[in-house]
Amino acid sequence: MEIVQTVSEWKAMVIPALESKAKEFHLMGYERASTEDVWACLVQKVWKGDPEKRIYEVVQDIFHLTTATYISYLTISAYQSDDLMASIAAVTNDPSE
Repeated sequence: MEIVQTVSEWKAMVIPALESKAKEFHLMGYERASTEDVWACLVQKVWKGDPEKRIYEVVQDIFHLTTATYISYLTISAYQSDDLMASIAAVTNDPSE
C-alpha cells in the first residue's frame, strides 16, 4: 500500500534529504543554503504549492533540485523583499521633487 500525502505532511520524514541537498549546495559554493531555503524553493518553484505525493516522489524532487532552480528562487525572493523594494524606490525617486 502506497501512502499519498501532501508534501508538507512529508516534511519531517525528508529532513535528512533536505540536509543532504543543503550540504551539496554548500560544496558548490552556496554556503548560505539552508534546509528551510531548499524546502521553500521546492514549494514555490517545483511543487507550486502543497500537492499530494508519495514519499519517494518527494525525496526524488529534493535530490533532483538544480542549482539553477535554487538560484532562480533566491533571485525572485530577493526582488520580492520589502527592503529591496524600498531601496529601489529610494534610488529611483527624483530628489528635485
